[in-house]
Amino acid sequence: MSDCLGISHALDGAVLRLRLNRPKANIVDAEMIAALDAALAAHADNPDLKAVLVEAEGPNFSFGASVEEHLPQSCEAMLKALHALVRRMLGFAVPVLVAVRGQCLGGGLEVAMAGHMIFAAPDANLGQPEMMLGVFAPAASCLMPERLGQARAEDLLYSGRSVRGEAALEIGLVDALDADPEAAAIAWVETHLKPKSAASLRMAVRAVRAGFIRRVSARLDEVEALYLDDLMSTHDAVEGLTSFLAKRPAIWENR
Repeated sequence: MSDCLGISHALDGAVLRLRLNRPKANIVDAEMIAALDAALAAHADNPDLKAVLVEAEGPNFSFGASVEEHLPQSCEAMLKALHALVRRMLGFAVPVLVAVRGQCLGGGLEVAMAGHMIFAAPDANLGQPEMMLGVFAPAASCLMPERLGQARAEDLLYSGRSVRGEAALEIGLVDALDADPEAAAIAWVETHLKPKSAASLRMAVRAVRAGFIRRVSARLDEVEALYLDDLMSTHDAVEGLTSFLAKRPAIWENR
């Protein structure tokens, strides 16, 4: 297993803890995506598991995906791998909880929204800034309207702005605020899930999420094709990414 991801257990094995371990940015690059996907796959059939907690080392959950991997020569492999991880998280057998501190942006927020519940610190900062780089957020375009409703999702996805603790809670982007979101998530599992039958919990998860998973999965195929076939053939998408890497202002040509 890659050293970019820490793996441990809590509550006598009832919780699988997956800790992004590249502080301070915890970039969601190909290695991190592969490590998360492999860890979830390896523990999916554990009959005693009742929850997964995705957390992060350092002050920030994640600054997002690798901008270099978004460039035309590498973006297809990156996007398909990320969307495979999103699908695995969406359909995971037990609830996937996410604990967020600091920055949770771009691909990092897409990973967080693929979980079932988000516990955040009051000063956490969450957003999808992709439009600042001349691209859009494919997975977030599917996940955010489901979580926030269409109008609020469009506001955040078009503007690229971020929201902090109380505002994120008010619009439903996060489910709970706590100064120690990891401890809050574990406490929620201990109170609400640990006393339950793991077998029955798995059936409940399947029952509750079936329609949601079908909707998001179908939309992921659509937006992935839009991103790869249409967006990445435009001048401005490539200009936005390359100008960011070159640390210069983008020169938009609106084409």
